[in-house]
Amino acid sequence: MTVARDRFQRWERRRDQRLAGIPWLRTELHDGRPVRFVRDEILVQDSGAGTAHRTLNGLGHRSSEIREDEPARGLRRLRTSGLDVAAAVRQLRGQLPDAVVGPNHVFTSTPYNHGGPFGPPVSCTALDAKLAPLASGASPVRVVVLDTGVWVDSPLPAGCYSATTENHETVLDGDNNGELDSDVGHANFIAGVVVQATEGAQVRIVKVLDSFGICTEADLAAKIAALTDVDVLNLSLGGFSIGDQPPAVLHAALQTFLAGTGRVVVAAAGNNGIDDRPFWPAAFTSSGTAWAPQILAVAAHNGTAVCDWSNHGPWVTLVAPGEDVVSTFINHPSFTSGWAQWSGTSFAAPKVVAAIVERVPTAGSVTAAADQLRAAVAAQPIGGYPALQ
Repeated sequence: MTVARDRFQRWERRRDQRLAGIPWLRTELHDGRPVRFVRDEILVQDSGAGTAHRTLNGLGHRSSEIREDEPARGLRRLRTSGLDVAAAVRQLRGQLPDAVVGPNHVFTSTPYNHGGPFGPPVSCTALDAKLAPLASGASPVRVVVLDTGVWVDSPLPAGCYSATTENHETVLDGDNNGELDSDVGHANFIAGVVVQATEGAQVRIVKVLDSFGICTEADLAAKIAALTDVDVLNLSLGGFSIGDQPPAVLHAALQTFLAGTGRVVVAAAGNNGIDDRPFWPAAFTSSGTAWAPQILAVAAHNGTAVCDWSNHGPWVTLVAPGEDVVSTFINHPSFTSGWAQWSGTSFAAPKVVAAIVERVPTAGSVTAAADQLRAAVAAQPIGGYPALQ
């Protein structure tokens, strides 16, 4: 067995143990594929709360057993033990076709499902890369990396990014087994990819994923809704949905964030190696909404072909380098240089972010820069997709 394979299998066992040990997380097979969501709860917009209560009553849940709270403005979360989430959602969507209704899907960072396609990050020699703070007097493009928290002790210079204390990562080994949690340093790595490739980005890291790379749809939607000072949003995370329908709560959050604005979202396509299923939020590129062109879905290539572990499909906008990417990680005895090599669509996405930032001075806006990028890469396809080299 190769070292890489052994590392991957060790990580895979830890991942499965971690998922199985989360009491609130449920995984169901839908059309033979796993979908993760929070057990025993549904999300519905305020106007549909009364109908939702009656639906749950009809499914055998007494009103006294139903708990309700407001995880985000305009949104209600209903919880009751033993709820058949998929059945409740189907009924409510039939009764409230125009309302925001859905399970509270669980999303993960996009090396998560495979620990990175070749396992967790591995230590490597530091690149002789320029990691300079934003140039004085420059007009910055405001980039938000919505991801894990940032690990402060890192070769990523403090002047290259900003993050408030609540967005700092504090857990290295949540299982107390002597190994790093699988996604500690994920945000550091992504920010490093951006700042290596452009001096025009003002990068801010905002935490939504835990140190194992997990978040709920409600939490992600609330974080997006709270963002104001941002031009380009990097989302190196995602997941699948019940019925492959657009996650309703995330759809509403992205609509508010993008509609009528000059913002752009760059989203990773995921690492499941499939082409027959949408991976959200990247797949919102094919949602048919007026703001769909403001989303770029990024799959990964290795220089000659689309990586066999990268998701792809008609909703993918372009492919970018995602195999054996080298970037800033964390200072740790296992990472003596502080740098690491890692693979995943998580790291193809920030390469696209940097390419957009580089085009803003001539294009005049991030949306125009995104359009310029689309045109530029159309002439250099890899595997049938426009490719950023």
